[in-house]
Amino acid sequence: MRGEEIQGLNIEELQQLEKSLETGLSRVIEKKGDKIMREINQLQHKGMQLMEENEKLRQQVMEISSNKNNNGYKNPIVFEPEIEFNYEEGQSSESVTNPCNSTGPPQDDDSSDTSLKLGLVLQFLV
Repeated sequence: MRGEEIQGLNIEELQQLEKSLETGLSRVIEKKGDKIMREINQLQHKGMQLMEENEKLRQQVMEISSNKNNNGYKNPIVFEPEIEFNYEEGQSSESVTNPCNSTGPPQDDDSSDTSLKLGLVLQFLV
């Protein structure tokens, strides 16, 4: 129904239309919330998988580093995990904690993207 078409409606019909619109909007909001929560859960699961893979790779590099040290290399490798969480669209920096690295509040760029950046910083001790 278009805006011009509601001109001829009486109060009762307008109230019925309003109730119908509110019900529809309520369902849309509920479905949107459900979808956002599913996506958040999927991203958290993927983040955990990536952190587990990162830990396995860190252990492999430590083993390689240990083997090289036994073969005459004198400088061990030091690992500093670098994890960066970017939350936008309604989540404040207080609602999400990061044990390693805090990026501060999200930028207001009208984007609803959520990203997770995992990295490993290698430092050689001299």
